[in-house]
Amino acid sequence: MVEGKLALQAALGSRYPLLSVLVWDRRLPAVLALPLPGGVPVYVASREVMSEVTGFDVHRGVLALAARIPEPRPEDLLAGTRLAVVVEGCHDQENLGAIFRNAAAFGVGAVLLDPSCADPLYRRSVRVSMGHVLRVPFARLSPWPSALQALGKGGFVLLALTPARYAKPVRSAAAELQGARVALAVGNEATGLSQQVLGQARPVRIPMAPGVDSLNVAAATAVALQCFSGLEEQP
Repeated sequence: MVEGKLALQAALGSRYPLLSVLVWDRRLPAVLALPLPGGVPVYVASREVMSEVTGFDVHRGVLALAARIPEPRPEDLLAGTRLAVVVEGCHDQENLGAIFRNAAAFGVGAVLLDPSCADPLYRRSVRVSMGHVLRVPFARLSPWPSALQALGKGGFVLLALTPARYAKPVRSAAAELQGARVALAVGNEATGLSQQVLGQARPVRIPMAPGVDSLNVAAATAVALQCFSGLEEQP
């Protein structure tokens, strides 16, 4: 389910086939201005009726349904990128959506999820990602954590983001790994990465002011990815 005009625009530019649209009557002109595929039904209702039908208050006034597509193989995704994100134990849909938005912003070509992560196509994840979860390709890694071996076979250096003081500052690691294929692993908001993942990766950290031990996982992912993105500032 896609919520909001911006997420709907992202869906229209993705590989996910659009099935139908439900729109608040006041939002109809904006939706009809989009390049909707022919034959896709658009249902119009008042805000009150939309809330009654969906079970929640649709603040953005636009909902759409899209069909799922088969997930690609992790190996195929890794073959087409130099920067990947690995996510372990992220059960919060909003954090997961924000991670995908960060991935899109910094040129990540693949997001690989462990089997316990939340569904990235859940409505809240799609909304928080601004629809980028529909554009950044993802796959599940299973069995976990032995499936992480696919990264080494693909020529990737696996880095584990951790607040541990023994870890190397992430910017220093990025300077050493210029030109390398990098996969950044991030973990659960409460417990971080498991020892099984930490044992297979190079630990990196974000230096912080005294008295602050960590950032929200989505914020930390953004800070770290910026070091590896290779994107130049636009004039």
